Amino acid sequence: MELQKINGHSRDDGFDGVEAMEHDEFLPHKTGAKKEIHFTDFEGKTSFGMSVFNLSNAIMGSGILGLAFAMSNTGIILFLILLVCIAILSAYSIHLLLKCAGVVGIRAYEQLGNRAFGNPGKVLAACIITVHNIGAMSSYLFIVKSELPLVIQAFLGKHENTGEWFLEGNYLIIIVSLAIILPLALMKQLGYLGYTSGFSLSCMVFFLISVIYKKFNISCPIQEEDHHNLTLNKTAPEDFCEAKFFTVNSQTAYTIPILAFAFVCHPEVLPIYTELRNATKKRMQTVANISILAMFAMYLLTALFGYLTFYGNVEPELLHTYSRVDPLDVLVLCVRLAVLVAVTLTVPVVLFPIRRAVLQILFPDKPFHWGRHIAIAFCLLFTVNVLVISVPSIRDIFGIIGATSAPSLIFILPGIFYVRIVPEDQEPLRSRPKIQAACFAVLGFIFMIMSISFIITDWVTGESRSGGGH
Repeated sequence: MELQKINGHSRDDGFDGVEAMEHDEFLPHKTGAKKEIHFTDFEGKTSFGMSVFNLSNAIMGSGILGLAFAMSNTGIILFLILLVCIAILSAYSIHLLLKCAGVVGIRAYEQLGNRAFGNPGKVLAACIITVHNIGAMSSYLFIVKSELPLVIQAFLGKHENTGEWFLEGNYLIIIVSLAIILPLALMKQLGYLGYTSGFSLSCMVFFLISVIYKKFNISCPIQEEDHHNLTLNKTAPEDFCEAKFFTVNSQTAYTIPILAFAFVCHPEVLPIYTELRNATKKRMQTVANISILAMFAMYLLTALFGYLTFYGNVEPELLHTYSRVDPLDVLVLCVRLAVLVAVTLTVPVVLFPIRRAVLQILFPDKPFHWGRHIAIAFCLLFTVNVLVISVPSIRDIFGIIGATSAPSLIFILPGIFYVRIVPEDQEPLRSRPKIQAACFAVLGFIFMIMSISFIITDWVTGESRSGGGH
């Protein structure tokens, strides 16, 4: 799975082996050379639909549970505007990456950094990918740690945690990591995870359907007699259960980082591109556009119906809000289980780019070796498990990761790679595409500075922050 170089030529979509126009964009190393240079020892075998599943699963993350809370702090219209902007910018960012890959014949993020800035660029890209994806994996395993004990407890008919080892989240994440995540992470090709990706997405679709269904079964404001644990004001303001279209408060500033983190999939784009059958830039861009559109729809509907269910009562984690209404609700229990399956099956997909980044730094010229493949996967899972077990709350750590790695992967790196990699004889430095790419990178720096400033201000003032992450 570790990717080094692109095939010397690619095939057009369904045109009987006719060389794709993308080949004309490659820098001519040896004119007339016919020998194919492969990333790996196999041709791209992953179907178009399976590639969409893989990329959609890479986009989808635990942040979907915090989007309703984000909408409650922006209002419906402002949230929609921000969501549209982030989705469009993410698609444009993928376009820049694919154009760079097509020009120089490289489909590995770290190698693009090497082509643009030499070894420092490769190391920087690899480090950013590693930090970001470790944060994402940690967020998934934190959901397993917090939610799986509740699911087991409900199945056993227990109303509270009685302290047995199988209700201890720290033990459960180790068992899940060894029994489910590690075997999937040991697969050689990312494309095979398309089957688990499809199942994972199905679980999140079930979550969305349940959120829509619950909208029509829960009244607002929630009355004390409807539950045991939630104490909400019976004297709620008149507009407490009215939808707001525009609103600004102390939590609004965190909406953009949450949304940006929710759309980060860029480290997975180039590996999926490599394994795509009949791979061309246009075909992969279509895969990306469909995946982003699908996740845009899921994010919007989940946020909208979650917000319209609880309005001012919505909490940073949407599932927690439902459980406080009725802890024994069977549908909510099923949704919990579905989300657990979804995030568990997403971890191996996120692990692949981290392993590739480690290989790019430590073993850049080594061929595939099962020993390294297995050892790196085990070490990564061990590190993430230690992090999740040791740190009681990594909300602020996720905030820093989301404010630094997300803008780097979406805005900064694709923009500066494009300016550096695309030859000036194709696009002069002052051409409109390169000016747009440079502005895109500057936007990322502005976004990063603003996000970090908001987080530091929040730490200093002691205000509670909104949850969510990729």
